[in-house]
Amino acid sequence: MDKKGKWYGTTFLTFLCIFWIFPVLCVLWNSFKDKTSINLKPFELPAGRTFVGWENYAQAIDKYGLLKSVGWTVFITVFSVAAILICCSMCGWFITRVRTKWTKFIYALCIFSMVVPFQMVMFTLSLVTNRLHLTTPWGLIVVYLGFGAGLAVFMFTGFVRSIPIEIEEAALIDGCTPVQTFFKVVLPIMKPTYISVGILETMWIWNDFLLPYLVLDIKKYKTISIIIQYMKGSYGSVDMGAIMAALILAVIPVVVFYLSCQKYIIKGVAAGAVKG
Repeated sequence: MDKKGKWYGTTFLTFLCIFWIFPVLCVLWNSFKDKTSINLKPFELPAGRTFVGWENYAQAIDKYGLLKSVGWTVFITVFSVAAILICCSMCGWFITRVRTKWTKFIYALCIFSMVVPFQMVMFTLSLVTNRLHLTTPWGLIVVYLGFGAGLAVFMFTGFVRSIPIEIEEAALIDGCTPVQTFFKVVLPIMKPTYISVGILETMWIWNDFLLPYLVLDIKKYKTISIIIQYMKGSYGSVDMGAIMAALILAVIPVVVFYLSCQKYIIKGVAAGAVKG
């Protein structure tokens, strides 16, 4: 590509980035404005009487209990992602190394779960979780493990196929059990895919609204997405200032996490796509 083509490409991508980041910046500066100016002039920067400082953030935390919802969201996200990584990586390794009709069937089920629309199972899911008393954050972790297994097993299975089996055979000869072989030999090699799957699952679980809303007892437990939904008052009134502040507080952790780990995403996805 010549210099002129690179310039056009750079210009186009720059405008595209501005187009994508503008809504986030709009939410950011509106989080420092009063409710009236947000509704009447949402694209103006906060200045003078429209600037309310950290008042919206304080209201979101004190009035609506945002910090408690952040705590539940962090708990659910961390333990759900940890369960997905450990269980699905072991499942992917087992499916790849033990090739039987049962393992092929399990792999087919995992792939099939990625195809089935969530709307087909949402009402049945709500009924089952109520019957099994899974309407708590601990129960929601089990639900996330089931729904996140499809993509995770697919990526881990693809990566394990690229690992020479001779490495594991050498570990077994040295006296390692299968469990020791996995945790001491295979798991460190799978680090790129672990990070990639972890990032993708974290972004999904952190921002998810529908599953917590269907599963959790929202009288006791509310995630960030649910608490933002409940910032609507009676007769359709909406506290836009508090909502803007809550959105910024919800976005910051996952954006920082993504930016710190983004270099591993392409590497892990490409490694997981290798066919052995």
